[in-house]
Amino acid sequence: MAVDASRRNYHAQRWAARAALTAAALALLVPLFYGGLGGVLLLVGGAVGLVVTAAAVWWTLSLRGPLRWLAALVALVVPACAVALFAVTLFWAVPVSLALWTVAVWCGRFALRGTGGHRVRVKEYRTPPPKRPFLIMNPRSGGGKVVRFDLKERAERLGARVVLLDPEHQQDVTELARAAVADGADLLGVAGGDGTQALVAAVAAAHGVPFLVISAGTRNHFALDLGLDRDDPSTGLDALTDGVELRVDLGFAADRPFVNNASFGAYATIVQSPSYRDDKLGTSLDLLPDLLTGQQGARLTARAADTTLDAPQAVLVSNNPYLTSDPFAFGRRERLDGGVLGVVGIKVENAAEAAGLLLGPDPHGLTVLTAREVVVDADRPEIEAGLDGEALVLPAPVRLRVEPGALRVRVPRKRPGVIRPEPKLDWRRLRKLAATVGRTAGPYSRP
Repeated sequence: MAVDASRRNYHAQRWAARAALTAAALALLVPLFYGGLGGVLLLVGGAVGLVVTAAAVWWTLSLRGPLRWLAALVALVVPACAVALFAVTLFWAVPVSLALWTVAVWCGRFALRGTGGHRVRVKEYRTPPPKRPFLIMNPRSGGGKVVRFDLKERAERLGARVVLLDPEHQQDVTELARAAVADGADLLGVAGGDGTQALVAAVAAAHGVPFLVISAGTRNHFALDLGLDRDDPSTGLDALTDGVELRVDLGFAADRPFVNNASFGAYATIVQSPSYRDDKLGTSLDLLPDLLTGQQGARLTARAADTTLDAPQAVLVSNNPYLTSDPFAFGRRERLDGGVLGVVGIKVENAAEAAGLLLGPDPHGLTVLTAREVVVDADRPEIEAGLDGEALVLPAPVRLRVEPGALRVRVPRKRPGVIRPEPKLDWRRLRKLAATVGRTAGPYSRP
């Protein structure tokens, strides 16, 4: 039975690969046949337009004055003209080609995946419900989700002690969490942003008590990668009565914890500006030219494993690697228990490299790797950093490490779960899979 099912699955993959290649070929041929030589020239012009647009974006970010606005105009006008020309010249061939390309992508991913989409099941540990849970809630996070979803009242009805942070007074959440553990709390939880979660998570890890995440922040990246429901943060409270534990990693930059990432370089410098909170776009446009050209900010050096990044404009170190192969899943982590840091470094010095970064299959200015430890150094005694969105200044060099399985996260037993991302389209693999014409599934063929 298992062999028959595997054989059927293999045949489905093979035919899906053939369908993907056929649809992709037709997606290219339809506009060529419809437009003739003009269609060929239009496709070439479209490719050139992408390069020009990428270069114009770089000039927009790295220049000042009239040249910046001219570059911004080019970045807007060129793609708009390309779309208009395609629509007018090729008419019905464009939607047909796009539909065929959609079929090609869907079939190709099905072929490489082998089955329909499925959810990642992380190993769960059954543990009794906490007797004295302690929760910290930020009423300002996520535009007031704590109040909107009645999180405090619901948690207290389930037996939790809740402390609401006072927006008018700075409170040390680390000390609040430590005092709660000293008072007998057997679970620490946070309804707030990722930065607050990281501080309390470090206390929970240090004392070996479970940690509860309530997705009441704005983006809730950590909650997303844990498979929690971000649309209704109140469902996270189900973990108090019907929950399981996951063992996940915790990142540290020097002695500061992070659940998501630590960033260095241009972004980390921009968020330090006092004007950033009130005018994010204006502050970024004002500072980026000097940061991208090396006239302002620290000159960084990052060492990870056997790789050294010299003078990157940005370095992102994450608690487990982000997915970079699929643009639709960028910013997601497939797992949080891999025991490694993800490292993404960017170094772009001119418009040509910017175009290659955006359009090239293996851009020279992009470094992606994993390591157990990363050291970020600078040509000055302190480095500006962003830890889970919090702006900090850390003594150089900064040693980043990961503590595998350091954090016991309590989650609801019934939750959406983490959806495995679609596989990257590998046309070479698809050709090999589709080429098995007239043969049965390789491992099941009889001699």
